[in-house]
Amino acid sequence: MTIADLFWIFFIVSALQPLLRQRLLERLRARKLGQIERRRGSRVIALVHRQETMRLLGFPLMRYIDIHDSEEVLRAIHMTGDEVPLDIILHTPGGLVLAAVQIARAIRDRRGPVTVFVPHYAMSGGTLIALAADAIVMCRHSVLGPIDPQLGKFPAASLLRVIEQKPIAEIDDETLVLADVGRKAIAQVKATAEELLAHRLPAADAKRIAETLATGTWTHDYPLSAAEAKALGLSVSTDMPEDVLQLMDLYPQPMRAQGGNVEYLPVPRQKP
Repeated sequence: MTIADLFWIFFIVSALQPLLRQRLLERLRARKLGQIERRRGSRVIALVHRQETMRLLGFPLMRYIDIHDSEEVLRAIHMTGDEVPLDIILHTPGGLVLAAVQIARAIRDRRGPVTVFVPHYAMSGGTLIALAADAIVMCRHSVLGPIDPQLGKFPAASLLRVIEQKPIAEIDDETLVLADVGRKAIAQVKATAEELLAHRLPAADAKRIAETLATGTWTHDYPLSAAEAKALGLSVSTDMPEDVLQLMDLYPQPMRAQGGNVEYLPVPRQKP
């Protein structure tokens, strides 16, 4: 065996390592999902968007809610009896409104109880999905986020404030068009949120919560804590099952070349 042969063997093994690691993680995730389903007597759907590595070359990829996600979630819901409890584990920065609304409406229309678990964060479209659930379970420091529409790099609510505060003659056509689209987008998202909430809350409460979340009360990345979400009127508890957190351990972020920035011994510690 020559040095060239050793080099190619090393190259092939290195190239296949991310794929093999991913396959192992997928099997472990399936096993953990099965354990949670048996314990809770429910259908469990994990909608988790970690930054994961490309399967062959190991490049990092960012994940968001997209049409493929909504197709998969709707398929899983269709395969589940309408009386069977549904548990959705959400970990997402948000994504496409169309996909999030499809998932949220499918959740709203179920007869069986629906619980959304947010172990770390469910922002934007993730929050919209959570609004459709009967109950939201968060950790003490988990967060939701506002659902106000964004048009490219601009918040729709801020575009509306621009045309309210400046004379029309001083505003360019593109900004006026964006503001018009933004007004429609806010109205649409607000109406959708109100529709989802009104299924389980009094109409006045649904309208108030939708108005607060959809109209630019905060910046789009504002972290809405469990306590704030509960004070807002959402059905939130902080009784997070340990096996949901264990499932999240099976969605690791890709390691940086220089190693992680946070290190600790991964064992529980209690005061003696």
